[in-house]
Amino acid sequence: MAPEANQKNTGSSSIVIVGLGMVGLSFIEKILEYDTAKKYTITAICQEPLVAYNRVGLTQYFSHRSVDQQLMKPRQWYKENNISLLMHQTATKINPDLKIIQSVSTQDINTPTAAVTTTPYDICIIATGSTALLPSVVPGLDLPGVYVYRTIDDLDLIIERSKTAKHAAVVGGGLLGLEAAKATSDLGLKTTIYERNSQVLSRQLDGEGAAMVLREIEKLGIEHSLGNPPVAFMSDSTDGGESLHVSKAKLQDGSVVEHDMVVFAIGILPGDKIARDSGIECHSRGGVLVNDFLETNMQDVYAIGEVACHRDQTYGLVAPGYDMAEVVARNLTRDIYSKGVGKAHQPRVFTSADMSTKLKLLGVHVASFGDYFASSRETQELLYRDPFGAVYKKYVFTKDGKHLLGGMMVGDTSDYGKLLGMSKSKKSLQIPPSELILGLKPGQGQGATDLPDDTQICSCNNVTKGQIKTAVRSKGCSSIGEVKTCTKAGLGCGGCVPQVGEIFESELKAMGKVIKQNLCSHFEYSRTELYQVVKVKKLKTFAQVMEHAGKSSRAMGCEVCKPAVASIVASLFNDHVLDHAPLQDTNDRFLANIQRGGTYSVVPRVPGGEITPDKLIAIALVAKEYGLYTKITGGQRIDLFGAKREDLPSIWERLIKAGMESGHAYGKSLRTVKSCVGSTWCRYGLQDSVGFAIAIENRYKGLRSPHKLKGGVSGCVRECAEARGKDFGIIATEKGYNLFVCGNGGAQPKHAVLLVTDVSEANCIKYLDRFLMFYIATADKLTRTSKWLEKLEGGIEFLKKVVLEDYLGICDELEEQMAYLIATYQCEWKVVVDDPERRQQFRQFVNTDDTQDGIEFISERGQRRPADWPKEGVQLPPSPVSPTLDPFDAQALKKWICVGKTDDFAVDAGRTVKHGDVQIAVFRLPNGSWYATQNMCPHKRALVLSLGLLGDSVSESEVSKSQPYVSCPMHKKNFGLQDGKCLTPGDEDKYQIQTFEVKVDEEGQVFLLLPPTRALDDILATDKVMIHAQEAFDQFRWQTSSIELVQPPSSCATGSCGGKELEW
Repeated sequence: MAPEANQKNTGSSSIVIVGLGMVGLSFIEKILEYDTAKKYTITAICQEPLVAYNRVGLTQYFSHRSVDQQLMKPRQWYKENNISLLMHQTATKINPDLKIIQSVSTQDINTPTAAVTTTPYDICIIATGSTALLPSVVPGLDLPGVYVYRTIDDLDLIIERSKTAKHAAVVGGGLLGLEAAKATSDLGLKTTIYERNSQVLSRQLDGEGAAMVLREIEKLGIEHSLGNPPVAFMSDSTDGGESLHVSKAKLQDGSVVEHDMVVFAIGILPGDKIARDSGIECHSRGGVLVNDFLETNMQDVYAIGEVACHRDQTYGLVAPGYDMAEVVARNLTRDIYSKGVGKAHQPRVFTSADMSTKLKLLGVHVASFGDYFASSRETQELLYRDPFGAVYKKYVFTKDGKHLLGGMMVGDTSDYGKLLGMSKSKKSLQIPPSELILGLKPGQGQGATDLPDDTQICSCNNVTKGQIKTAVRSKGCSSIGEVKTCTKAGLGCGGCVPQVGEIFESELKAMGKVIKQNLCSHFEYSRTELYQVVKVKKLKTFAQVMEHAGKSSRAMGCEVCKPAVASIVASLFNDHVLDHAPLQDTNDRFLANIQRGGTYSVVPRVPGGEITPDKLIAIALVAKEYGLYTKITGGQRIDLFGAKREDLPSIWERLIKAGMESGHAYGKSLRTVKSCVGSTWCRYGLQDSVGFAIAIENRYKGLRSPHKLKGGVSGCVRECAEARGKDFGIIATEKGYNLFVCGNGGAQPKHAVLLVTDVSEANCIKYLDRFLMFYIATADKLTRTSKWLEKLEGGIEFLKKVVLEDYLGICDELEEQMAYLIATYQCEWKVVVDDPERRQQFRQFVNTDDTQDGIEFISERGQRRPADWPKEGVQLPPSPVSPTLDPFDAQALKKWICVGKTDDFAVDAGRTVKHGDVQIAVFRLPNGSWYATQNMCPHKRALVLSLGLLGDSVSESEVSKSQPYVSCPMHKKNFGLQDGKCLTPGDEDKYQIQTFEVKVDEEGQVFLLLPPTRALDDILATDKVMIHAQEAFDQFRWQTSSIELVQPPSSCATGSCGGKELEW
């Protein structure tokens, strides 16, 4: 058969990239950037059916299961940039005489008569990457259930097999092997890691560091076998002798273990077959031989990435491949640069690659930088071991200790960026090496702003400091998000984001621009500044705040500023939180913590952890009557889980009659003051810690603050109440109490620092009043006291001056404000219980007294709990905004259905109506417009959208620029109310919700335009969309038919105020 031919474009030079992985795409991007004269046309021959996708973050695919989300660029991008693609084609030979590349369909690669496509080239770039390495002689590798960990197709096979498999063997203890082990473990499989060497991560860590990692892996229930790899695999057989899935592995020591899935991740082989078949020189161990310009021995043919062998070395990391792409792209556009600027740069060369890495494997932070395996004969090592904190550090210095050469870190990698910069700078150390091992203090070493411009900041995507600076100065990036999008810095593991932020802020300052800490797009004030405006002008409603301090009085606000303003108003005027219900997130709106499935948890206050038997009995009776799951909290209280929203007032009523009140576990407010038994019982106790803790908790209960507050009182230095892990901690002494402030537990624990020693109870309370009110007045939104103190200029010494010495002359004012808040306290539960109108706000549906569960419950250890969320992704409704209900005339079948009166729907909020078996969220906006959507958030299939905050965003010109949206109260996914599209950055193509038209007649009746009940139930019935116990991924599918939805005129949804930082 005559070969097909692509016609060569004679008006320009053609570049053909063989392979379209991350490095191939990087080369394309750089050519597009540097080829300002449009000299080159670009064609890519891709062996896979998918365009370039993120292999560095391959494990992320298990969580989202979205191919589109895994792509580095959408396919449309290639079309928009005139990139010709030959997809699912395998390049087989390069002919340098004819300057053509032959390829065949990947599916026909082993067919002798397969049709051959020829593609002419002027420049050929081999970027074929590598293939997964498998052992040469191991019986059973061809059995079903044996996989490699390399492509999305491989991952899909692993996911499918995991539905029936139980015990996975992961062969390989390197970076990729540990990633694979995490994946199989997350899929619910018992997992064992096999490594032929005596340690894992042998290319990044020494034996001691690797052992620390293994101990942490063991805590996750993952087993390991070192130096004893599998040497054969076996399967059970059918009666006819046909092999089934792999079932056993024979190990090197002769033992046999059961495994019904095997994943190999032992390394890679350069994909150099096309080079060998074309006569291009290759290394005996694999890889296309290249010089410092990345040229092969064949004219006009280059090799980059994992397939290239440079100075007898191949690289399995993506960063060196990006460096290679940069070198070739720059050199191919030297003449263009010369014509456009005046002087061509010197030819770029590739000399070597920095193999420094920082990542998180199986929950363990690991990093290595510089020359971390330098010869001990010429260097001096400094070690730090903390087996209790799972931290190991080894830094390598010159013999005289004046230069840092490299190092490795396990558990604590917070100083990685600065230490990497120090090792690269080659500058003499200005501090003793011993200080580095204990952690750099502010001002020590080099910050990101002190590093040379060629310092690599993002190792995942090979982004230098200079590129980040250019993005800010030349490309006008005005936010960290824009910098990340422009440069790709921070889009890999995310570990470099703090350094990116530091460089970003430094560049803005150098350009003379003010770095604003605005609350959100609706305000040009920080939370601290807005607090003062509200206080001075006595603004008591959101409308007043927006009118006097907002950028646009017509704007709705958003999920960022609404709760922040509500908190400020509560901290100043102490109104009941439901007086400002539309501003409250769902926890404050319903005075309880929302949990999976849309149920709530109830936590009555137990001051100081002291509770009577009668109150315990009352709690037990409530839990039994309402079927609630009970658990003791870390704050010495009892949490009741699984309460339905409509039952909350009745539950509170029972608890209040027993002498209890709200514990404010739902609010950014005082939670608990933990205590030990102190001198009342303990033989070591010096003071009555229980009595003092009760007094303090009752004093500050209900106090609203920028973030939650926790306290502790210990009766002696043995610290049984863990007071120094709290926002304020009090420890008894023989003379009184020591007061500590600004500590916290959680993900980043901080010890509280000493504020004052040996004070009386009265003085302790006085200083606490001042400290808490100063924090409330000056902290940014959602900032814990520990972070606030870190940012406070002057730190603890300045705080001491303010609180103890009245340095600012405001202590009287602080004490008066605290006294007012204490005097106006009211139990928020009791206000609702005693008010029939407020109780009505807790009904599940506006138009019926029916109730529905939002998730199926199961029994576990004698209690009820919600069924697990599926680990698999959710297949979403059809993507078109207005699908048709085939084969019927959906428009003719639709009817206007009355769902209530306008008075049933609060302004600036949502309520739920029930139609058939479907829950619909109806939203009434302040400007008089109405919207309706499905009540289910597709992210976790939670029936909660009606409980979300409503918002919009505004532009610099103070004109509303986005359609109104609802922010899901579960995980802050934002959805447009006009078109149902997800507006949260990164999730735009993942989720969409159905919308319905709303109208209100002259009599105040609210109507929805709905299709027939049965048709609607077929798609959105609660029983169909809710999470069920033991459900498998393939048991939940949206119907292929859908509903035509009449939409109000849509507008551009360009963004929202949402963000992951709000997932609290």
